[in-house]
Amino acid sequence: MFAVTAITGRVGGVLAETLLASGHKVRAVVRDQAKGASWLAKGCEVAVADLGDPGVADLGDPGPLAAALSGVEGAFILLPPVYDAEPGFPDVLPRIAVIRKALHRALPPKVVVLSTIGADAAQPNLLNVLRLLEEALADLPVAVTFLRAAWFMENAEWDIASARDQGVIDSYLQPLDRPIAMIAAADVGRTAADLLLEDWNGHRVIELEAEQRVSPNRVAAAFAKALGREVEARLVPRERWETIFRGQGMRHPEMRMHMLDGFNEGWIDFRDPSAQRRKGRIGIDEAIAKIVGDTLDVRRK
Repeated sequence: MFAVTAITGRVGGVLAETLLASGHKVRAVVRDQAKGASWLAKGCEVAVADLGDPGVADLGDPGPLAAALSGVEGAFILLPPVYDAEPGFPDVLPRIAVIRKALHRALPPKVVVLSTIGADAAQPNLLNVLRLLEEALADLPVAVTFLRAAWFMENAEWDIASARDQGVIDSYLQPLDRPIAMIAAADVGRTAADLLLEDWNGHRVIELEAEQRVSPNRVAAAFAKALGREVEARLVPRERWETIFRGQGMRHPEMRMHMLDGFNEGWIDFRDPSAQRRKGRIGIDEAIAKIVGDTLDVRRK
């Protein structure tokens, strides 16, 4: 039996499906019982433990999550995504504390924690939150893998409309011909499942990216191939970022801007000499084709 948090998301869903397909039992950890119905129908156990609501996390009660993580062979932990964080992450720290307390109480024999490229970066940026999670679990007395995943290819979903309608994608990654480490969510889920089935001792870091690094120009070319029209990448000047992000509703755009600086200046990358490295099998053409296909299917429905 393996406990899987965030099972309703892309990564957790692929992870769970991979485990089920290989004959393993899965305990779906969901925010409410209704969200677990489809997984119950697939033969999973369902446990309710909510880390997505700051109001719940603020209570500091690790009981529901500890119960969900108890009596299993291994557990997958995914901190709910953070997009608009105040420096210091005051809204997120209670969630991290709940995860820490729950794992120390449950002590599953092995744990895979989804982390990120740049988790080890010292400079303030949006990805520091996962460094804080790694630090919070540093003394967990069980086998732990921190799976540091590259930039998700699925971030390109934001560009579908402009690519389709205008033949342009706006890029905050720059210069436009500079490749960076990327990965497809499905590869993250499959890799996390493989890691849960491994045996190891102590704590380790796994860095995961696709076989080929990807530039904004290469993303545009993948859109062109998928859409059957010309598509080009267009650089968004940094002096416009804050205005654009605030216009999108962000209250604290600085941390996101610093994250983008990190990718563009190269101080967010895979740099841990002690880390193990793994490669995904999905390339950018396949990932973009799926993103475009899924979007068209939704529109037809």
